[in-house]
Amino acid sequence: QVQLVESGGGLVQAGGSLRLSCAASGRTFRTYTMGWFRQAPGKEREFVAAISWSGGSTNYADSVKGRFTISRDNAKNTVYLQMSSLKPEDTAVYYCAQSSRWTQFESYYDYWGQGTQVTVSS
Repeated sequence: QVQLVESGGGLVQAGGSLRLSCAASGRTFRTYTMGWFRQAPGKEREFVAAISWSGGSTNYADSVKGRFTISRDNAKNTVYLQMSSLKPEDTAVYYCAQSSRWTQFESYYDYWGQGTQVTVSS
């Protein structure tokens, strides 16, 4: 079983920056993808970014491209989401998830963290 724990959420002003962390523990796949998703009140959960632990490939939603950066520290078994130039529409609960395949589709992610709240004020 894989356990994911997010941290780093909080309140930030528009234009500011915030760094989220996701620590993974337990059984892992030989190769796997880590992704970030978010869900705002009244909206569906949406893909934000993904990174391959084995290959180092990254993928971003158009809404965050150029502003967010996903990275990893394999020694710590941790992935990060560096968020800059934050906008009020970035306000959401952010979730870390793991998939056994390279994908941005939520249905293929098998393990999820509890989520961390990010609030961006105007």
